[in-house]
Amino acid sequence: IKSKLNANLLASRLAEYLEDFFAPNISVHAVLLDVYGVGILIMGESGVGKSECALSLVRREHRLVADDIVDIKLESGQTLMGSGAELIRHHMEIRGLGIINIRHIFGVGAIRSRKRIEMVIELEEWNPRKEYDRLGLEEKKAGFLGVNVPKIIIPVKPGRDVATLVEVAAMNQRLKRMGLHSARELSRRL
Repeated sequence: IKSKLNANLLASRLAEYLEDFFAPNISVHAVLLDVYGVGILIMGESGVGKSECALSLVRREHRLVADDIVDIKLESGQTLMGSGAELIRHHMEIRGLGIINIRHIFGVGAIRSRKRIEMVIELEEWNPRKEYDRLGLEEKKAGFLGVNVPKIIIPVKPGRDVATLVEVAAMNQRLKRMGLHSARELSRRL
């Protein structure tokens, strides 16, 4: 290998490149956004409203990382980093509208090229026979490449403002990282 860089810098950059190149990775059907600094992976069946929710969040000045296909890499053996597939990066499919380019419509401030995945939100059709977590004491996890992240399930039905629920989930996740767990605190006080 020939380079104009000194040996230490070349070795460091080469090691970083090789670690990234050979990092374990998967692709999932989801949407990845940066909401209040929290990387949120929105999952759910096709047609449940993932992209529409993401579009509402982008309009509220949150940032889109990927729609439809999210490439996830395991970095440093413990960090899940998500990005969009190169071919469809910063594009979104909205049923009835077709394909839109988020960067062109909302500007470069509405996108990110990659983001750490810190939470999974699964959207599912509301099932009146299913019991949903009402207190927030259940701590579900979603696992990718051997790493678990917090997961919540949001039932979707007409009239629910799912984008607002995702924003609140992101803010609540930030509070939990700071050691403030509202549901546990209320349960303890009761």
